[in-house]
Amino acid sequence: MELRRLLIVFHSQGGSAERLADAVLRGARRADGVEVRAVRALDASLDDLLWAQAVIFGTPENFGYMSGALKDFFDRTFYPAQGKVAQLPYALFVKAGNDGTGAVTSVERIARGYPLRRIAEPVVVRGEVGEQDVARCEELGETVAAGLALGIF
Repeated sequence: MELRRLLIVFHSQGGSAERLADAVLRGARRADGVEVRAVRALDASLDDLLWAQAVIFGTPENFGYMSGALKDFFDRTFYPAQGKVAQLPYALFVKAGNDGTGAVTSVERIARGYPLRRIAEPVVVRGEVGEQDVARCEELGETVAAGLALGIF
């Protein structure tokens, strides 16, 4: 059986979004039949995106927007990916300092342009990261990976 491929692209400066990315990765690794690759947004490339059969984006909310590093990933891959990733399933987690809506909206707007297909409600963590937030991110990773393995996405 060929392994399905899940990419996690994330950015973190202060460590909170990285803690959530680690939780997503842990959850995703629970699913059998899925190879998971977690890559920092500044290091992620078009090749990573083209490798993936699903992707989970993670970002802190910066000034009511996604991080500059995640935006940079989108800037570098958007045009070269046109016609190559249509309807690629994606999910999103945001570590928000405010309400997270600006970060979610900005990612969703760009994702529609690829076009990518959202497969889960965004996980938005407001304030300090607690154990429930970590558990929600583990569940996001596991759900996306399991759905990918089963051919749902």
